[in-house]
Amino acid sequence: MSTGMWWFIGVACGQLLLAAVLLRTRSRDSGTERPDEVPPPQALALLRGGRRAAVTVALVALHQHGAVAAGRKHTIRANGGPGRTRDPVQLGVHGALHRAFALRDLALRPEARRAVDALRGELRGAGLLRPPARWWAARALLGCVPLTVAVGAYATGASGPGLAGTLAVGALPVLVATVLLRLPPATRAARRLLATLRERHPLPAHRREVTDGRLVQLYVALYGDPALALFLPRFSQEGGLLARPGGEDRNRPPWERGAGTGGGAG
Repeated sequence: MSTGMWWFIGVACGQLLLAAVLLRTRSRDSGTERPDEVPPPQALALLRGGRRAAVTVALVALHQHGAVAAGRKHTIRANGGPGRTRDPVQLGVHGALHRAFALRDLALRPEARRAVDALRGELRGAGLLRPPARWWAARALLGCVPLTVAVGAYATGASGPGLAGTLAVGALPVLVATVLLRLPPATRAARRLLATLRERHPLPAHRREVTDGRLVQLYVALYGDPALALFLPRFSQEGGLLARPGGEDRNRPPWERGAGTGGGAG
């Protein structure tokens, strides 16, 4: 392999290193996370499955208060006022229900978006979500790694055995970049928190084992569709909350799949 190609490999490794630093950077407030400071269910759902999951848990809480109900054609409609809740996400979601909406559309309504974005900002401050600027900068750098290796192979005119050696050496930084691109926005502390809570609260076999509405919200936040299908089958099915009728949460990120009945968070 030519000397010039080593320069391109060095640039690719530098991109990897800088991306890793950006991904590992945490908020100064991240040290405030303690086992006795468990975020609310909507926050846990946001860490697990993003905006849609957070809105789903808010709808579960509102439904428990009689504030929302399933509408026609798998939609959600308001069913009176929001009640006594003071939770910003629940209030934002209820305020967005000027008419019946499907879950996907409801999650994009301005009132709901602002409430969830504010919650996301709190989680970033707590060190549970990566700052968006660093997150996207790191992903841009990681996306440049295979491009850098390919440009190096072309610019140095590698061919035959030289090309094979170039691709073999360049495969390592490309593989590492691919792995890092699969990291979720949630930090390691967030994934550890979710795993700990799942160990502490395994999904029960029967819904009659749980009578506390707040605990139902926690289960939905931690497990998604399996908990919805267990505790609120009719509301979830008629309101279109389930990702698919079987109750399997296809909207989970890759690092969450396979954790539907308890276990770690990737």
